[in-house]
Parts: sequence; structure tokens; C-alpha cells
Amino acid sequence: MTASLPKALGHIRVLDLSRVLAGPWCSQNLADLGADIIKIERPGSGDDTRAWGPPYARDADGANTSEAAYYLAANRGKRSVTCDIATSEGQALVRELALHADVVLENFKVGHLHRYGLDYASLKALKPDLVYCSVTGFGQDGPYAHRAGYDFLIQGMGGFMSITGERDELPGGGPQKAGVAIVDLMTGMYATVAVLAALTHRDRTGEGQHIDMALLDVQVAMLANMASNYHTTGVAPKRYGNAHANIVPYQSFACQDGHIIVATGNDSQYRKFVEAGGCPELATDPRFTSNRLRVEHRAILVPLLDAMVARQPRAEWIARLEAVGVPCGPINDIADVFDNEQVIARGIAVELPHPTAGTVTLVRSPMKMSATPVGADTAPPLLGQHTDEVLSEVLGRSAADIAALRERGVV
Repeated sequence: MTASLPKALGHIRVLDLSRVLAGPWCSQNLADLGADIIKIERPGSGDDTRAWGPPYARDADGANTSEAAYYLAANRGKRSVTCDIATSEGQALVRELALHADVVLENFKVGHLHRYGLDYASLKALKPDLVYCSVTGFGQDGPYAHRAGYDFLIQGMGGFMSITGERDELPGGGPQKAGVAIVDLMTGMYATVAVLAALTHRDRTGEGQHIDMALLDVQVAMLANMASNYHTTGVAPKRYGNAHANIVPYQSFACQDGHIIVATGNDSQYRKFVEAGGCPELATDPRFTSNRLRVEHRAILVPLLDAMVARQPRAEWIARLEAVGVPCGPINDIADVFDNEQVIARGIAVELPHPTAGTVTLVRSPMKMSATPVGADTAPPLLGQHTDEVLSEVLGRSAADIAALRERGVV
């Protein structure tokens, strides 16, 4: 029998007090990397996203289970423990679990956990080498620190929606949010990086630390080249829809039967694009011979390209452009995505056994590592599924002790 390969974080335990998406996305990343994630949930209801359906996972008879698809997306590979942290006994349990953890992850409002003795200062006093990550809308300080922060609001406040969506003067123009909660997801990713860095520092020095992650900070950081454009020119960038602010053509086009994306990153690719479309004159027109000129004359060029692309079906365009090395691709719906031969070949969709649904299909981590394979082997847990297991294994509680805690409503 071949021994299973080790997990990169198989030696790490995370006490996860977070819920909804940003925090759970971080802990799911850590679970995929092998960490033991103990997810603390409110008895009776648990993570809010358990009820964010339909759709829900379905059992063998096609009936809805209690697990919403939203919850399933961010909680694989974890162990669920129910614990009422509003009670003194529940708080004591969490403090005791923290003593056996490397990382605590939470996304309560600023100051909320202080009243329970579960804030960083309180837990640091018990375990100085603890890595404690707080995820909030606006951070631990500043005039907005005590405000609640939600992804949609932060996309607006942080400038993302001002550069996303069609131009105001065109049909359908106006600010638009992303199709997924991109700020939550990216905050979860940045939190993952910060936790790993803090663990490395702890391993070198024995010192823990507090990580202060804010959705607004992440959104502003994500502006990337758009922020740089602003700081370079003093002019706030505008929305360009599916076009690119600095490259033309680098956008979507409507074919006879669907849409494609054409991404010409240099002048040579542009020439091949218009020659493939039977319009070589657009390559030699002095208004369009360089990217700088094409950006300046965008309003003239793009309608000509629209008319050119509209004459052929999508498959024909993709075949022509791939043949001459012009980057292109279809705009797929999500069903198309999971039918795509490359997605299938990479094994991105995975099935995991589930206690009530039989199996659930999830999307695996995109991280592929040769020596320490990434990927959780267990489906998102039922509410409180591992309460007895964790309290017995980690804290050494007897069955009678756990039964008494349950009778008092602590777990």
C-alpha cells in the first residue's frame, strides 16, 4: 500500500469563529492545505449561509436537505462544533479550544468579542504564540471601524463599481457589481496569505500576532492598475464595460450566434485579427497602426470591428484566430464551463460523500502541489456534526460531560 502524501498544514489547527464568506473562504483554503478546522457555530441555526437558499443540496429522493448551496461552497473539510458563546460556559469552552489551536479566525464587529473574553488581548494572555485573524468591513481603527461592512457596499464605496459596467452613454450603462462577492473572496485570500506569513513568523520566533483584515482595505488594494492610473494622472478612471482602459481591442464582440473575447496584447496580434476578419485595411489605416493610436481612436475603430465580427459565427472566429495566434475565447455560461474539456481534464469539479445528500459536487481548490497535495476529503459538515468528537478528542471531555453541556444548552 502506498503511503498518502503529507498535507502542507497537517500540523496546524484553526479555531474558526467566522461565518458567511470572507472568513470561511480563508478557513476553507487552510482546510484544503491540510489544517484541522474547528468551526464554531451557534446552536440551532449555525452559519447564516446554511439557510441562504434555494438552491439546497438534495437527497436521493430529490428532497431538499438543510444545506444551502451557498454554505456548501465555502465550508468543505471542516469540523462543526455548536457552542453558545453568549454563555459563560460556552466562552470557557472556546478559550479552552483556543489553547489547543494555532490560529483563531473571527469576523465579529469590532469590540464584540471583548465582552466575552474572546478578543485577541484576552486569548493572547492565555497563549502568547497565538495567531489571531480578525476580518471586518473597515478594520479595527478609523472613523468607520464600528460600521458593519458588506461586500456589495464595499464594492461601491471602494471604487470597484465605478470602473465596472458599461459606459454611461451606452445602452445598459451604469455602475455594476461583480457576479460573485469578489471583495469577500479576495479578503479571504489575503487573510489566508497573512495567516500563513504569521505562522512562519511564529515558527521562527515563537511570537504570535493579530491580523487586522478589512474588506475596504482589500477592495482599494484590488484597484491595481486603475489606482495607479489615477495616481499617475489625477483623473478618476471610468467604466469601459467589457473593453480595456489601456488596450484596444481587448474586449468582447457579438458574433452571429454568441459572444467572443478578443485580447490583442500587441500590434502584431491586432493586424492578424483584422486580416483574419477580411479587413486588412484596418491594419494599415494610420489611425489604428499602434495601440496608442487605437486607444485614441477607440470610438471610430470599435464600431468597425463590431461590424466585422458580426458577420461570422463564434466557432468560425475562434478557429480563425487560434490558427493565427490571436488570444480569444467564448463567453461561456456556467453550464458551459463545467462541460469544457479543459475544466474536465483538470478535475476541477469533485464529488464528496455527504451525510444527507449522498454526495455533493463541489469545486476543488485550484492549488496543485506535487509534494503536499491540496484538497479536503470531507464535505461541508452538518450543524454540530463533530461536537462530541472534538470535545472528546481535543479537550478530553467524557460523554457524560458533553451530555450535560448539551442539556444546559451550551452546545
